[in-house]
Amino acid sequence: MRKFNYREADKELFTPEIMNLIAKIHEYKGKQELFVQAKPDILEAMLEVAKVQSTGASNRIEGIFTSDARLSELVSKKAEPLNRDEEEIAGYREVLNTIHENYDYIKLSSNIILQLHRDLYSYHPYSNGGKYKNQDNIIEEVESSGISTIRFKPLSAFETPSAVDRLCEAYNEGKKEGKIDSLILVSKFVLDFLCIHPFNDGNGRMSRLLTLLLLYQEGYIVGKYISIEMLIENTKENYYETLKESSQEWYEENNNLSPFVKYYLSILLKAYKEFSERVETVEIRGLNKSERVKDLFDKKVGKISKNDIGKIYPDISITTIEKALSDLLKDGYIRKVGSGRATAYIKNTD
Repeated sequence: MRKFNYREADKELFTPEIMNLIAKIHEYKGKQELFVQAKPDILEAMLEVAKVQSTGASNRIEGIFTSDARLSELVSKKAEPLNRDEEEIAGYREVLNTIHENYDYIKLSSNIILQLHRDLYSYHPYSNGGKYKNQDNIIEEVESSGISTIRFKPLSAFETPSAVDRLCEAYNEGKKEGKIDSLILVSKFVLDFLCIHPFNDGNGRMSRLLTLLLLYQEGYIVGKYISIEMLIENTKENYYETLKESSQEWYEENNNLSPFVKYYLSILLKAYKEFSERVETVEIRGLNKSERVKDLFDKKVGKISKNDIGKIYPDISITTIEKALSDLLKDGYIRKVGSGRATAYIKNTD
């Protein structure tokens, strides 16, 4: 029977790299309240954009798609789902909203996980939402040749309910004792949850929702404003590779947590850096909206589309972005590349 030890630190995690990541995240967390109080109107716009990005990204990782327009309508509840993919997207939206609004009042338990999974499938009446898997499952890896191989075999359906109970108890006990940094605890929990793979479907999405829940409860609320799910989607290959490395010998309780923990901490740190940069541009440097568009070209390498700017600065209207781009083009500060939907802009280095 797999045991879960959340009361003692894992020796392989005491590396300079991991300790440095934790220290940097703690530093950003210390500044977090200043960021949150800086510009409420901008943060509100960032929150709404992050909801759309998180819902879209977490579902796309699992092969669930819809158009950008439909995604925005579904997240804002301006449309009802039309097919199975959109039903699952709407379900993710519901659970994400529950976590955003109620994380302070949710205590991690097996029952809570089942309830959140039920809500994830609340728009799909014929699913097994809210029920643990009823058959053994495997995690497959598809090679470039198209051949599928078994990457990991999770716990059996029979073992799963007891394992999730023990996992939640171990996490809560470790949190109460406070001997291990909460960032380590959350990363360990997510890895163990994925290795148990408790559901027939929805395990990846549930792991990302639980990540947000546990981080928010520990005071790391950056995921409200910067989509952690989208950062994972953008580094999906690394995500799966570190999960593969850290799940080896999991049954024997001899797996190396380091790759997965480093990956998770690096994602959280990147989210905080982006959050800090966006708020700092407005609050500390005092740039107006047109100046912020110009500043973006100074900071980013490569081409930037109008939609990219809108996602980074959701409080700036498309009209203002278009005017700023037009002025920068006239001044020769940027040049246009591509055409139609592929139109983008790049800083002129001539």
